[in-house]
This record gives sequence, C-alpha cells and structure tokens, in this order.
Amino acid sequence: MKNGKAKAILGPTLALFLICLIATVLLALTNEATATKIEQNAADTAIASRAAVLSKVGDVDVASYGDDKTEENTGLVYNEGFDDAGNVIGYIVTSAAKGYGGDVKVMIGYDLDGTIVGFTVLDCSNETPGLGQNSKTPAFMERFLGKSGTLTVDKNSNDGQNIQAITAATITSKAVVKAVNEATLAVLNLTGGADNG
Repeated sequence: MKNGKAKAILGPTLALFLICLIATVLLALTNEATATKIEQNAADTAIASRAAVLSKVGDVDVASYGDDKTEENTGLVYNEGFDDAGNVIGYIVTSAAKGYGGDVKVMIGYDLDGTIVGFTVLDCSNETPGLGQNSKTPAFMERFLGKSGTLTVDKNSNDGQNIQAITAATITSKAVVKAVNEATLAVLNLTGGADNG
C-alpha cells in the first residue's frame, strides 16, 4: 500500500516538475531571442524621436547626434545636434514629471538660444484616455514651439509664456510644462544662460 501511495504522489509531482522545467526553459529562450530585438526597437525609437524634435535649426540641417550625456546640475539626459562641420547647433533633452496617473515623459529640441524648435510627448500612457493622453496630440505639442524661458499653464491663453491647458486635464498639462521647464533649465546650464550662483 505504501508503495502505491508513493507512486500516486510521485507520478503527478514528477510530471508537474517536468512541465515547469520545460516552460521555464522555453520562456528563457524566448526572452533571450527577443531581448536584442527589443533593444534595437528602443534604439530606433530614440533615433526617430531625436530626428522629430531636432532635424533642423533655422536653415541648418542636423547632420549627426551626440551620445547621451547627463547635465550635471539637473541630472537630465541630453544629446547634442551637430551640423556638417561638427559644430553644436542644438540640444535635445529628455525630461519627465509626475502627471495625474504617473510620469509624463517628453523630449524637447532647442536651438542654442534655448528656444524650443521641436517637441514630442514620449509617454503619457498612465494619463486618462481622452483627457491627459491628449497631451500627445499635435495640437497640444505645437503649443510649445517657438517658446523659451519659464513657461506657465493657462486655461485660456497660449500667448507669451503661457501654454494653454488641455481641457479637463490641467494636472497633465502642468506636468508637461514642469518637465519642459526642467529641460529648459538644463539647456540654459549647458549654454551658460542660467545663473548657477
């Protein structure tokens, strides 16, 4: 009897162990096979985003981009855009701030004077669909173009230093503006336009 009970327990246990072992091996192989592709997709997305926010400064095309660097005063990641002669003609800064549902991540292109020449929202997936996620619409992102200095959120105006808030998504709008203001400070630190005293 004892031998029969042991077989009754050991058989299913061994079968379950083998199923788990095979599933684990298959998951590990799938992860290994897709990790390179995921990294490549992330790199391609970063390149496309850089080109979207800084492909041209004035009449000068960006010929190449520098490697990721960290601005020491703000800790934000930035890249430099170079012309054909290797001169820096602009900056790309990636920044994020807490929105309604989580971080809102943006990428901003600047000329050497700190004026925004390109702007995109990289991630607003934690924001409310139809409200905060509207920060990714061209109509909202275009509000930042040509702006410089410290920006503020206004419910009715997009003039001067004001960015008109997204209707019923003021928290998300403020998060985007905060991320942009932090990026602008990083650019001013890079160009010597900020008072670091």
